Amino acid sequence: MLRLLLFLVPLALMIFAFIDCLNTPEDEVRHLPKVAWVFIILLFPLAGSIAWLVTGKVRTAAAGGRSPSDWQRGERRAWVAPDDNPEFLNSLKEENKKDEALLKEWEADLRRREEELRGKEAKEGGEEPKKDGD
Repeated sequence: MLRLLLFLVPLALMIFAFIDCLNTPEDEVRHLPKVAWVFIILLFPLAGSIAWLVTGKVRTAAAGGRSPSDWQRGERRAWVAPDDNPEFLNSLKEENKKDEALLKEWEADLRRREEELRGKEAKEGGEEPKKDGD
């Protein structure tokens, strides 16, 4: 089991460092070009990965100077998703009311047009126009 860990831990570290290096924008890479860091990580997996994590990338604090621990403590200051924001939810309700009103207008217009068509058909056929309820 220990032999397996001695193989898996450096492999996982190398994969993490390699993917992190590839996803890092060129302007955030320090000391060497990004391509050089990729080769160092691949040629010297353990030392290259540690070197990349320690010196290869500009590390900055989280946005707004907050650390992940603030999030865990529940001191969230910004909305994460739109459905967390009550203002957004209220705007959806307002839009829904407008859409329902428009739909009711369209349905009333459709009923009126259907009545007109029934009336025209009844005149042509010599019958009394029928109502919806009949």
